[in-house]
Amino acid sequence: MSRVAAILPAAGLGTRMGAETPKQFLELDHLPLVVFTLRRLAACAEISEFLIATLAEEETALSERVAKEKLGRPVRVVRGGGTRQESVGKALAEVGEGVEIVVVHDAVRPLVSREQIERVLAAAREHGAAIVGIPALDTVKEVKRTSQPGDVALITATIPRERIVLAQTPQAFRTELLRDAYALAARDGFTASDEAGLVERLDHDVYVVAGSICNLKITRPGDMELARFYLEQERKSN
Repeated sequence: MSRVAAILPAAGLGTRMGAETPKQFLELDHLPLVVFTLRRLAACAEISEFLIATLAEEETALSERVAKEKLGRPVRVVRGGGTRQESVGKALAEVGEGVEIVVVHDAVRPLVSREQIERVLAAAREHGAAIVGIPALDTVKEVKRTSQPGDVALITATIPRERIVLAQTPQAFRTELLRDAYALAARDGFTASDEAGLVERLDHDVYVVAGSICNLKITRPGDMELARFYLEQERKSN
């Protein structure tokens, strides 16, 4: 089996949560989100090493905390950057030789399933690049901003829902492909909101495998309650 490295960006401040604690350290089931998510990823035996990019002031404490997990595979905590892209880039630079696939997964997306990880890995091995995503359920409008007060926008187009996918993580790529994408972005000063956006600039196809609404990203205050609900439902169904 080829080696797979998983990168967890966990250096955000989580200002939209309205809490003093960065969201990756909020607790779900008595665990910091980043540790809960790490355990979920570790359920996939294909992943051979983990890198967590975090805030400089949390680096030592988080290293000590994840050392207690005893996953049987290396877990390294590295210093992240000011943006998600910078954090993943710093972790990517620490990925060792011989790693064929790199998986990037949000530290604050705790309810990822082993099946989702395995599907995206299989697709990345076959095609070089793959992400988890879900169909858009709402009607999607393209807009432009106006000069009127109250955040008024003007609709310029309606985008057919069948053409829209809401991107999630994990996102998985052949290691050299992701490195090439980061090198091009650095050269051009380009920033994307996810890794797939960087790889797309190489004109490389990125495939989508089925995700789930339960694989939510903790972004707003109500998301923690929703995650607890999904976790409870998951346990009842097992």
